[in-house]
Amino acid sequence: MSVRRHRHVPGARVRGLAVGTDVGGTWIRVATDHAPGVLTVRSTREPAVLARLLRALWRRRGFTRGRVDTLVVASRGVWTAGECAALAHRLRGLARRVRVVPDAQAAHRGALVDRPGVLLLAGTGSIVIGRDARGRWARAGGLGPLLGDEGSAFSIGREWLRAASRGGRWQAALAAARAAEPVARIAALAPAVLRRARRGDRRARAIARRAQAALAEHARDVVRQLRLRAPVDASWAGSVLEDAWFRRGLVRALARAGVRARWRRPATTPAAAALRMATRLRAGR
Repeated sequence: MSVRRHRHVPGARVRGLAVGTDVGGTWIRVATDHAPGVLTVRSTREPAVLARLLRALWRRRGFTRGRVDTLVVASRGVWTAGECAALAHRLRGLARRVRVVPDAQAAHRGALVDRPGVLLLAGTGSIVIGRDARGRWARAGGLGPLLGDEGSAFSIGREWLRAASRGGRWQAALAAARAAEPVARIAALAPAVLRRARRGDRRARAIARRAQAALAEHARDVVRQLRLRAPVDASWAGSVLEDAWFRRGLVRALARAGVRARWRRPATTPAAAALRMATRLRAGR
């Protein structure tokens, strides 16, 4: 067996890694151009804790700042340029160049690539985000569990607990609210609620219909903000919208809201989109 040896050129630097990271409400997903697949770890809602989590992950993977050329972090909880810059500053020790973008924008680019259109995202939280042909962004929702997240896994789980508590089963609702991570704990109820809805449970179906209608209203708002012309390209992301039954109901709800949409299956994941951005950043684009 022959082994090819590459001659080292003095002064030349070996190209480092490009890393894309998707920070959601429940999970962090990391993709690199060095190895296939995505590494998934439990997420956090605190920026300071996020920096510690990623540093620990870097140590486990043998990553160093010198080894990672570019890191793009698609993060929940940021939107403005100032918010993105502040988080990038916290993470500056992880790579030579760090860029932070809103997770919803990465999800949009992953789903629709560079097409104008709307992305409906419903995971632990929810947001609808749109982009027009001029590159302008608009959003509706995404205000977090205290002020919004309509149509999210959290809102579905919360409505189920509220409905159950009216039947005298308030202990379960209080236990979930007092848990160490109440948002994740309540959001984790959503798959079971949707299974009940698929089987015909009237209370679960009513909750699902309200969630679908809320997401559709947000999408209509974004379409109007950007004055997108019909048919509007639309796609989806997030664990709630991985449920095909729920997604079919959302398609009907959006049509009832007056939006004529051309639905497209997501081209790729937010983590893959973040990796693509990191690769472009490394190439100077």
